[in-house]
Amino acid sequence: MSLSLEVSFSKSVKVAGGLAVAVGSVADPVAAAARSMDPAGQLDKAVKVTGFTGKTFTTVDILAPAGSDADRVALVGAGEPEKLTAHDWMRVGGKIFTLIRKVDKVAVLLGEGEAISAEAAADMALGLMMRAYAFDTYKTKKPDEENTRDRKVKVVFQHDDTAACKKAFVSRQAVADGVMLARNLVNEPANVLGPVEFAARAKELEALGVEVEILTEKEMKKLKMEALLGVSLGSPRPPRLAIMRWQGGKAKDQPVAFVGKGVVFDTGGISIKPSAGMEDMKGDMGGAAAVTGLMHTLAARKAKVNAIGIIGLVENMPDGAAQRPGDIVRSMSGQTIEIINTDAEGRLVLCDALTYCQERFKPAIMINLATLTGAVLVALGQHHAGLFSNDDDLSAALTKAGEVTEERVWRMPLGDKYDKMIDSKFADMKNTGGRHAGSITAAQFLKRFVKDTPWAHLDIAGTAMGSPATDINQSWASGFGVRLLDELVRANYEN
Repeated sequence: MSLSLEVSFSKSVKVAGGLAVAVGSVADPVAAAARSMDPAGQLDKAVKVTGFTGKTFTTVDILAPAGSDADRVALVGAGEPEKLTAHDWMRVGGKIFTLIRKVDKVAVLLGEGEAISAEAAADMALGLMMRAYAFDTYKTKKPDEENTRDRKVKVVFQHDDTAACKKAFVSRQAVADGVMLARNLVNEPANVLGPVEFAARAKELEALGVEVEILTEKEMKKLKMEALLGVSLGSPRPPRLAIMRWQGGKAKDQPVAFVGKGVVFDTGGISIKPSAGMEDMKGDMGGAAAVTGLMHTLAARKAKVNAIGIIGLVENMPDGAAQRPGDIVRSMSGQTIEIINTDAEGRLVLCDALTYCQERFKPAIMINLATLTGAVLVALGQHHAGLFSNDDDLSAALTKAGEVTEERVWRMPLGDKYDKMIDSKFADMKNTGGRHAGSITAAQFLKRFVKDTPWAHLDIAGTAMGSPATDINQSWASGFGVRLLDELVRANYEN
């Protein structure tokens, strides 16, 4: 992060020399709390001049208000507060962050009574934290010196029920930390974050009570994971399979399982990609990043669920030892795969990880996430992830969770006719069905490795990296999937 935020809640606040931000409604665009910080009435004048009406997400800001202890007083519109969703309140928090300039203390004034709930206050704090994120680890000179990484800002939310706010914020803090972990992983350059280094990051979750096991190349060979291992043959960096277990439910409860594609860099292998834009392929581990961030969140908020996170970590490089188009590999499931295109590698990583997950843990549900196909961008752009599933109930639950978090998914078809497109003359299947229906045939490939377990595949190629800037994210890496799956677990699978 480019600055450090310290968030707290209090019934009364002091902002001498700082910024006072009042959240105003359409009914009262100059909130009573703001007037208390502006004895000269300059805000009333600013509202008239600017035409500020309290409409949601709008702002007005005045410098050095006469007679006030605050250096600045600002308003953020909340429209009709009773109609705002949790995500709307997060966006309000993001707008508050845009007002933080050259101050080290901020008071967010929410007024008296119950117009803005404790849950809404906690959601604003979450949105503020997520908007504050910036990945500038490798910048030695900052273009904006006021946002240097060692800058600390204390933000106090004024609310009548501070105990309820603090309780609600515990889970939001866990979500923020999980999302920011996922963003950090995706933003890291591939020369820093290889399979071994990524596995070490996953291992750090042990500090939260997550059991983490790392399988090496030797152990994966014993398990006959030829599909996953084949992808790594062209790289000198050895592959890893990280297994993360959070036991927050009852011992007898079936776990929910999440599997992530972790190709730390994807050149395409022998079927090499065009050079333009290849630098973005450091983010081809967005699925593994989301799973790791999710496991952090579940553990940090002590989720009452048994959860498994499995990430297959490889690098796909061209080399004399790399696998070739035309090669045939045998997956852990025993099914054979003809390699048509070495750039269709993520499904090879996932198929062995899915088999391992089912055979060892027998989960109640299994969801995999992957930046799998460019085709899903053609179909859905950057505003929905592609959803493929063998289970209507799981699909409905994911869709609802996406609506709540606005990490939206759109269900795409599966079927026998698509499945035939990946039949091979020489093996049980081939790893690509060609240009047409590319995201669907990739999902059909994965489905062949799923037995009776309710399963969903999320193709997040358009949403995990390079996604449009929003009120709660200005980063190239969005951390997509952490909030979506946390909401899914919270709403459907906790005791």
